[in-house]
Amino acid sequence: MNIDMNVLIAGMYLIAAVFFTLGLKGLSHPRSAVGGNFLSAVGMLIAIVATLLNAEILSFQLIIIGMAAGAVIGTIIALTIKMTAMPQMVGLFNGFGGGASVLVATAALFEAVTGGGAGVSGASTVDLQFLIATVLSALIGAVTFWGSLVAFGKLSGIVTEKAVRYPADQFVKALAGAGILVLAVLLVMNPGNLLYLWLLIGLSSILGLLLTIPIGGADMPIVIALLNSYSGLAAAATGFVISNSILIIAGSLVGASGIILTQIMCRAMNRSLLNVLFGGLGAADDDDTETADEMYAGKVKSTSPDEVAMILKMAQRVVFVPGYGMAVARAQTAVRQLTEIMEQEGIEVEFGIHPVAGRMPGHMNVLLAEENISYDKLKEMDVINPGFSNTDVTIVLGANDVVNPLAREASGSPISGMPILDVDKSRTVVVIKRSLSPGFAGIPNPLFAADNSLMLFGDGKDMVEQLVAAFKEA
Repeated sequence: MNIDMNVLIAGMYLIAAVFFTLGLKGLSHPRSAVGGNFLSAVGMLIAIVATLLNAEILSFQLIIIGMAAGAVIGTIIALTIKMTAMPQMVGLFNGFGGGASVLVATAALFEAVTGGGAGVSGASTVDLQFLIATVLSALIGAVTFWGSLVAFGKLSGIVTEKAVRYPADQFVKALAGAGILVLAVLLVMNPGNLLYLWLLIGLSSILGLLLTIPIGGADMPIVIALLNSYSGLAAAATGFVISNSILIIAGSLVGASGIILTQIMCRAMNRSLLNVLFGGLGAADDDDTETADEMYAGKVKSTSPDEVAMILKMAQRVVFVPGYGMAVARAQTAVRQLTEIMEQEGIEVEFGIHPVAGRMPGHMNVLLAEENISYDKLKEMDVINPGFSNTDVTIVLGANDVVNPLAREASGSPISGMPILDVDKSRTVVVIKRSLSPGFAGIPNPLFAADNSLMLFGDGKDMVEQLVAAFKEA
């Protein structure tokens, strides 16, 4: 029986699309996330095999070399990357997706207009859909690549986390956008002139830098989600360029899910996407720590692990609120140990997770899940907030802006209106932190000086380990 290869490839792409959809659904809940990830991987394997069956492939040798090189690099990254560096790595991978889209679209246009190297005789036969898709792929891909590099640099400390602003910055970005639009029209009208493509990619790259540099560290979780969406949209546009249905489907799924996640993150911060992109909420100034020390002089009550252990011994309900500081200190193992010994004493323990805690969506959930802390204990903000008034002790570990009461003020603060975890309503709040330094928003936190707050100064991992020892001896 003869099988039409085109029909076989289309069928395999359809099956892969089903696996992608089921995998994405599985990723919507922690319990099914591992299975969802596996289904997505199977779908990608099917898509790759189907693509390799395409008779138009010119060199399997180059494909094998590329796969081998990618496997080696990916294995090294997976074995060496620290969990604290995972957010910037996700941002970098978003950039790779955008860069790949630019390269594929550029190669496809070059082949189309040169007729495979025979001059520009093929330019007149290039259809409008192909040209528009190429323009979108080059534009979105270049913005994604260079924007992701800036995000990676900010999260890695290579580039300042502060919101970098300059005079007339919005005008400069608008001017770059107008220039891109003009170049896009010129390229569509004159596809044989590849100079327009190079200029389009160059100006789009500059726009990617200009859009990301003014965004501060506080907004990085939203930026990562948005860049993830950009990479999907670039891939979908590239799918139209090379007439690949599975690339269109997969890119659309990534683009749509990234946009949804971005909206969720914006709601969690009570900010619009435009405000994130153009507002410039940034990191702290150099003298913010001194300002906080002066503001709360004589009001902050310092404590010790022994004193906190005694308070925990008398508690019936304890809530942990983790933040990026927990990830930096790698304190999650000690937190799990403290949780276990408290539960052995009959103490109810839960975790309050703010949507933007950490450097990327779900960062805290991943860290705690790796310690086999039950998903049932990880409560979202809306679920945990009503219970703080009945909580004996809340331990804030490395979190800052997401528990700052200034967010409840109508105006006058960079985080005004942002939903927060209502930890200050607990009977006792223990804040584990190295100093009174502000969070990414760059403002002092009055929670540190509240009447029901105790400050346990020190490294997060060291302090929690001391709490474990003190609790056992108490």
